[in-house]
Amino acid sequence: MYRNLEEAIDDLEAHGHLVRISEEVDPYLEMAAIHLKVYEAGGPALLFENVKGSKYRAVSNLFGTIERSKFIFRKTWLATQNVIALRNDPIKALKNPMAHIQSAFAAAKALPMKKSSLPASFQEIQIADLPMIQHWPKDGGAFITLPQVYSEDPEKPGIMNANLGMYRVQLNGNEYELNKEIGIHYQIQRGIGVHQAKANKKEEPLKVSIFIGGPPAHTLSAVMPLPEGLSEMTFAGMLAGRRFRYSYVDGYCISHDADFVITGEIHPGETKPEGPFGDHLGYYSLTHDFPLLRVHKVYARKNAIWPFTVVGRPPQEDTSFGALIHELTGDAIPREIPGVKEVHAVDAAGVHPLLFAIGSERYTPYQRVKQPAELLTIANRILGTGQLSLAKYLFITAEEDRPLDTHREVDFLTYILERLDLRRDIHFQTNTTIDTLDYSGTGLNQGSKVIIAAYGDRKRQLCKEIPEPLKKLPEDLPYFSEPRLVLPGIVALQGPVFSTYEKAKKELNDLSEAIQKRGSIPSCPVILLCDDSEYISSSNKNFLWVTFTRSNPAVDIYGVNAFYANKHWGCDNIIIDVRSKPHHAPPLIPDPTVEKKIERFFGKGAPLVDI
Repeated sequence: MYRNLEEAIDDLEAHGHLVRISEEVDPYLEMAAIHLKVYEAGGPALLFENVKGSKYRAVSNLFGTIERSKFIFRKTWLATQNVIALRNDPIKALKNPMAHIQSAFAAAKALPMKKSSLPASFQEIQIADLPMIQHWPKDGGAFITLPQVYSEDPEKPGIMNANLGMYRVQLNGNEYELNKEIGIHYQIQRGIGVHQAKANKKEEPLKVSIFIGGPPAHTLSAVMPLPEGLSEMTFAGMLAGRRFRYSYVDGYCISHDADFVITGEIHPGETKPEGPFGDHLGYYSLTHDFPLLRVHKVYARKNAIWPFTVVGRPPQEDTSFGALIHELTGDAIPREIPGVKEVHAVDAAGVHPLLFAIGSERYTPYQRVKQPAELLTIANRILGTGQLSLAKYLFITAEEDRPLDTHREVDFLTYILERLDLRRDIHFQTNTTIDTLDYSGTGLNQGSKVIIAAYGDRKRQLCKEIPEPLKKLPEDLPYFSEPRLVLPGIVALQGPVFSTYEKAKKELNDLSEAIQKRGSIPSCPVILLCDDSEYISSSNKNFLWVTFTRSNPAVDIYGVNAFYANKHWGCDNIIIDVRSKPHHAPPLIPDPTVEKKIERFFGKGAPLVDI
């Protein structure tokens, strides 16, 4: 049980899970580039002991593997799992109270502990004293990537009604006045947003505390989807094996276990441009106005350590976070939504854009014709639940003749495409919300969704080579070329560079007509129009990333022989335009000069030579 981050680092090092880097490292791009290489290789946690421009050390890749994360929490893992399971299903305790008394005791022992004053080891510093880590070349400045952002409900103040979330924090750059202002970027539906809305209504500022570091359990608690009634601070205490210690200074909550604490206020209506920032979709999230935090005081404990991660195209360390959370909590969605067996947010597609789900189909067992019915009810529940509501594509089916696994992505897609009725099973939701970080839509947070719900007997044998009509397309339309098989039933075509939606509509109509003229191809339900068919077909990861991050369903899905009936859209073959559009954010590309510079850490005699 760790009292602080340093104890966790010492424990990891003693068991071969951490490497120290004593040479000076530049926080501008170098630290992030080193982290990315080590994470990709499945390497250890990294302690940077000499950060240029700061007296504070920094650590990354703490949660880089599920094995290392479980090692960190090995002494408290099972007890915490049991408490979460009990909260998810309290009926268990009523049926057998004696069997669960230990879990109730563990939760009670983890309640936050209020102290009278700040620890003696805390000292006031400034924002400029912190490690100013910039991760990608076009980032707007330095960001905190593992913050624990604390706010209280203005209508019901107190720690048990507080929210602890992980929202990115920009420390400098743009129009921020150094040491006096920082930016907080949060997605729609976040807890801090509810608190800010209430504070705005009361025409008063929202007090915010940002904790950085502390026992690793505190970092994890900021991203946990916890059951109702279990606060993040209680969870942090359970997983840390030590109660969350805090006090109030100037009306701000201060974590006594954190390495750093930033306090400040968000005033009604005050925003400044935040970003760009390299994000989890694999692109930059661009500059937009987000809440401005007026800095009150900044604290650091003696010998504080700055934890960070690097966000980018999956998989990254936040992928490991997701796996850890899933293993710790189990899948809460089936308990929340009746009829759901499994929901999988596909990491390779940027997490939020694409969901695979397995539901139930029990509505009309007496009917001979098998078709999605209950599945559509379930699909709407899924797209109305928490962060799942940010998805653009939902593929859903029900098991019938064999078990399915949404994590076996090719098998799952194949099963759906074999059963998909293209004239019945495609359902759009237009002018709705999508991920704030997704620029394929019509504006910030704005876009569309599509539910593809397939159920019943197999309707087609999927092509495993390029159908003849698609091979011969370039004879009719030379600007559509290089057809390549991506997966069974999915072919990629290379098209001209996208210019406007008006021109794209004509191009796609020409393509649809040319395919119709060549003859039907029922074995190929999905055609992708892309910039580079070799790239998109070279790996499943490339296919998932390009297809589902570069398309807005209602705008970019076309069809061969498409029709409307009672406002329902259908077709014979789906065509998805997954070309890069002018309004899309640029992809994350490492700086080649920095890549060359960091080779010194991986060479002979260097600390990372074995990576």
